[in-house]
Amino acid sequence: TRITPPPPPSKPYFRRASYWVLAMADGVLSSAVHPNGHSPEFVFRQYRGRRAGIVKALTEDVEEFYEQCDPDEKALCLFGLPDGTWEVSQLPEEIPVQLPEPVCGINFARDVTPKKVWLSMIAIHSDAWLMSIAFYHAGRVSFDRVGREQLFRLINRLPTVYEAVTGSYERQAQTANGSRKNKSSSQVNMS
Repeated sequence: TRITPPPPPSKPYFRRASYWVLAMADGVLSSAVHPNGHSPEFVFRQYRGRRAGIVKALTEDVEEFYEQCDPDEKALCLFGLPDGTWEVSQLPEEIPVQLPEPVCGINFARDVTPKKVWLSMIAIHSDAWLMSIAFYHAGRVSFDRVGREQLFRLINRLPTVYEAVTGSYERQAQTANGSRKNKSSSQVNMS
């Protein structure tokens, strides 16, 4: 027998809520509203959009992102949105406790940490948040083992935010291409 999760809170529950919270509350990813209506591909599209927004913030829009992370502000978070955009804001005051939250306070270390290190740490925390959001929805929609494995495979086809920001994904791809030509050189590169 299938356990149905509780329905998401209604809109009045939120006084100040970001787009991502409202999207979840409106049933965009709620099995209570759409039982069996969301596939691993649907959850992956949401993941991919959020990831694209975060990667854009940390690469193409890095100067704008840097300016928005004012250390004098309260604890700020980087949100990747399903439509591929991003925003820096505080967590909504009232948020359902079951939703995974991005790391708070990304702005506090901005001026005391080298910029590359600061961006790398935000990328790592963003990867963790993206995975937690994706698998939160996989659990909420009650994916079985096959569905979870499919979602994980889809996610693993993309480089992580950290890899995209630091360029390590391209270096790994170049190393992999070189290793096909010369096995001994790949062993040297791995050490």
